Amino acid sequence: MIDRKIIKLASDTKNAGLENKYSHKISLKNNMCGDKITLEIIADKKKINSMKYETESCIYCEASASLLSHKIKNLNIKDIKYDFVTLKKISKQENIPIPKRYSDFKRLLNSDNFNRFKCIFLPFDAVIKALKL
Repeated sequence: MIDRKIIKLASDTKNAGLENKYSHKISLKNNMCGDKITLEIIADKKKINSMKYETESCIYCEASASLLSHKIKNLNIKDIKYDFVTLKKISKQENIPIPKRYSDFKRLLNSDNFNRFKCIFLPFDAVIKALKL
């Protein structure tokens, strides 16, 4: 059974929908389950100004994309890669705390969803590839 909080996260579609306005764009597919995501990111050399997304994916990927699209705004690009690497370590069951700015991801990044971590990290992987980090 999917947690209602995850359903609520996925239903926040404020940043869903592509607008064909971007400095970086990417489409990525999870070959394990077939999830697909397309991101449009507006960023300058130092920070991300906005992220729009469109998915054909499971609820875990949708919830992650929605949360990430809110959290990523105004983040320093140099910090993003470090933060994402730290979050990935959590997926390897290392005893590492979630960075404070990503604390909302606790609902997704827990042992109950371990088998869905590739779905949850698809939006993160797309950001890294789009920004060529």
